[in-house]
Amino acid sequence: MEAKRILLVMKNKPGVLNKISGLFQKRGINIENITAGEGYPEETVRMTITGFWDDYTLNQVIVQAEKLFDVEFIKSFSKESVLRELVLVKVQVDSKSRQELLQILDIYRGSVVDVGLESLIIEITGDIGKIDGFLKLVKNFNILEIARTGVSAMTRGLGV
Repeated sequence: MEAKRILLVMKNKPGVLNKISGLFQKRGINIENITAGEGYPEETVRMTITGFWDDYTLNQVIVQAEKLFDVEFIKSFSKESVLRELVLVKVQVDSKSRQELLQILDIYRGSVVDVGLESLIIEITGDIGKIDGFLKLVKNFNILEIARTGVSAMTRGLGV
């Protein structure tokens, strides 16, 4: 099953994230990841929610979320939408593995955001395929930590 994503724009009030997660929890629907932050205009919160749902479940989520008082806008993202994710990876390195990792990082247009004597923290931003491809390549290094932000998305063109 392919991942599906929805956009929720809600009033920026305490408890809105809890209301949304409760909506999913009450119906036994799993959320793969959720990205939330201040929207535009500033009094809104923009949430991108990802899950592996069938079309029926997706439609039920949209219908139920529309009933919530704080929801201003909800829609499903199409395949033509722009999807991006950020990942930070802390890797233990020695002089040999450091050079090899930097070569891979250059190919993926990532950057080093912290350098230690025995570790690097690297940053990669891009679509999910790019992130997953990079992580497959570096899995043979001694990865100490990975932090993924989850997907942020926007539709192409003038529409929301």
